[in-house]
Amino acid sequence: MNRFLLHPCIVIALLVTNGQSWAAETRVETVSVAMRDGIRLATDIYRDPAIPKRSVVLVRTPYNKDRAKGTAQRFVDAGYTVVIQDCRGAHASEGVLVPYNNEGQDGYDTIEWIGQQPWSNGRVGTWGSSYVGAVQWQAAVENPPGLVTMIPRATWSNFYRNLYLGGAIRMLISPWAASQSARPEGTVPPTDWKAIYMHLPISETDQKIGWSIPWLKAIFMHPEPNGYWDRLNLTDRITELQMPIQHMVGYYDFFSRESVGNFVQMREHARNPKIRGQQQLILGPWDHGTIGKSQVGEVDFGPEARLDTVATSIAWYDQYLKPAPPAGAKPPVPVRYFVMGENTWREAQSWPPAGFTPASFYLGSAGKANTRSGDGRLERSPPLQAKPSDTFRADPAQPTPACPVTEQRPLARATWAPVDQQAIEDRQDVLVYTSSRITDPITFAGNARAELFVAADTPDADWVVKVVDVHPNGFAQNLAVGILRGRYRDSELKPTPLTPGQVYRITVDLGPVAATIQKDHHLRVDICGAYFPLFDRNTNTGEGPTGKATRISTEKVFHRPGQWSRIILPCTVK
Repeated sequence: MNRFLLHPCIVIALLVTNGQSWAAETRVETVSVAMRDGIRLATDIYRDPAIPKRSVVLVRTPYNKDRAKGTAQRFVDAGYTVVIQDCRGAHASEGVLVPYNNEGQDGYDTIEWIGQQPWSNGRVGTWGSSYVGAVQWQAAVENPPGLVTMIPRATWSNFYRNLYLGGAIRMLISPWAASQSARPEGTVPPTDWKAIYMHLPISETDQKIGWSIPWLKAIFMHPEPNGYWDRLNLTDRITELQMPIQHMVGYYDFFSRESVGNFVQMREHARNPKIRGQQQLILGPWDHGTIGKSQVGEVDFGPEARLDTVATSIAWYDQYLKPAPPAGAKPPVPVRYFVMGENTWREAQSWPPAGFTPASFYLGSAGKANTRSGDGRLERSPPLQAKPSDTFRADPAQPTPACPVTEQRPLARATWAPVDQQAIEDRQDVLVYTSSRITDPITFAGNARAELFVAADTPDADWVVKVVDVHPNGFAQNLAVGILRGRYRDSELKPTPLTPGQVYRITVDLGPVAATIQKDHHLRVDICGAYFPLFDRNTNTGEGPTGKATRISTEKVFHRPGQWSRIILPCTVK
């Protein structure tokens, strides 16, 4: 029996959105597609019935297929048939949603079904961001027949990397889990997210939310990238793919490292050399919710930052999804990246771009770098003699906020976007190192990092490092951030406690970034012990996800011969 059965209810409609009728030639059919285990997934087909066969754009989403109507129409107008499907267990589809558990197989089955339909020419491309991007990678590595290209934006190929950075976990997984799990009847949705984020042990977060979410508990219980994560680690498998891929993400997106890493993996290691040349990275100044926009957080990056991402996708599909590219079409440039501060786009053949070399900026003080009013300095050369170490206290009961808390932006609504850091830099638990006034603009593009010499008096401690552009009016714009949990300093797989008082050399990944520090600005580095609640607070005990105890950690940063703490930026200096 053919498992690809249509639902008895087929809807053909002239849709009206925001008071505007769609083109009369767009036919919308709602069907139910059976997966290999019999579960049926609700699926909408948008097509022009006057054209018998077209290439197909597939979108699979847990966030309600009906929300993609406008995007679907644009793809239809551009010459494609569009298939939008609710993922298993989401909205109109049958089954139970366990995030990412069935997406590879369900994606394969759906793509295979598309290839059997009379309106398909057998060529399929996939599209979408975040979860809707990850399901593309999952389906692709299953090698479904007919999948020829994809556009996975702001997403992962290794689910562990989606959640953990430097051993700390992104706490946004908790409200997402609450929204994507079945809430028992009679249970009230949580409202006090600060209390949930502060709850210990972290392994019982779901109980604090108000109901059991086994897969969330499992995420917290596996803080190392061990075998538990293997099924959702696709990074080594994606290099076998034989397809062009367009990658897109923003510097402020929590997926920035993963998306850029996916591009680099395909660009440098794809088994087929031709496929290496058919990869594109678009890297803008956006966070997760503002891709293609100019206003991000408290910064307007100007009209150049605006990008019609659907038009960009259509151009990509015209090149690689249609049976033949448009006459005279040229392959897309491999890398387009936005330089913050200049607020312009540049092009490159690779990431990191050529022409940038590592430049060190050294931290120093007279021992009182706490707050922006302290004596912390950032210099191009190491001091001629040892400088006193700087000290701050990391208190898990009052973790350093990720961004300033305001009446409009309470702690639980912290943002990854650029916002004025001055209020954070007035805290005693933040070390602040500021350069002299910039006289010749400094431009950097690539992957930034910090190399610190540190110590703590507890078995564990976090070091958070931020790179900041201080404008002439004092506005302190965060450009890049990284975090490292002390017990993972040598190995993510085998954590080892800190020895109190011992000095360690640590490297903190600050992620991909491109910016120009303009004349009369200052370059600044902030260091603290938490980035809460965007990452979980460290209890400083080293007990792991089941620990309930906390300790205040006294943390030190050193500046002395052989132990010069610094940040390293890939620079050109004008």
